[in-house]
Amino acid sequence: MGIKVRTQSKKVDKAWLNQHVNDPYVRLAQKEGFRARAAYKLKEIDETLALVQPGQAIVDLGSTPGAWSQYLRRRLGTDPATGRLKGQIIALDMLPMEPVEGVHFIQGDFREPAVLQLLEDALAAEGVGRLDLVVSDMAPNLSGIPSADAARITDLVELAVDFASRHLRPEGALVVKLFHGGAYDPLVALFRRTFRTVKTVKPKASRDKSSETFLVGLGLK
Repeated sequence: MGIKVRTQSKKVDKAWLNQHVNDPYVRLAQKEGFRARAAYKLKEIDETLALVQPGQAIVDLGSTPGAWSQYLRRRLGTDPATGRLKGQIIALDMLPMEPVEGVHFIQGDFREPAVLQLLEDALAAEGVGRLDLVVSDMAPNLSGIPSADAARITDLVELAVDFASRHLRPEGALVVKLFHGGAYDPLVALFRRTFRTVKTVKPKASRDKSSETFLVGLGLK
């Protein structure tokens, strides 16, 4: 029985590896210097809704390994006179992240008040009054128990919405990752109560089998 399980596991691992290696977005990320294929999810969302502009102040939640921060950094661009980033990006994740030039990274758990305070202190230190954009690729470790997973997803999204509602400028935007399931409809309703315009985007770079989608709130109510 044990041998059978290991054989299946090897087959699954090999199938995943083959799919990953042959994935066009993985190849494109390697070619264009992005750390993960996830960069193209944010790229499509941005190109659809025109979210990112030079000069903006942006927070990237759940940033590791840094592909979204890399994309944001490229979109903001560099001032040729000073060599400085045209805007501010502050990134946060529980896991370490290799530095991205011009991005201020904080390692910590967004659910902890002390870490949230570090983020708010960093915004103050950067001279950021109000944010133009908050992007969140945060996702909990899913257990496979629908009720528990829904609660974990809800917790992270509610924290992101609360943070955004306190720190975004009136015309700012929030992007979060969601999964279809028990948490989906209540969180869409939360976005509709918080933002004037709400869009859902399923980027082409999201794997077909994935239930993930992205919810975008535009303009605070």
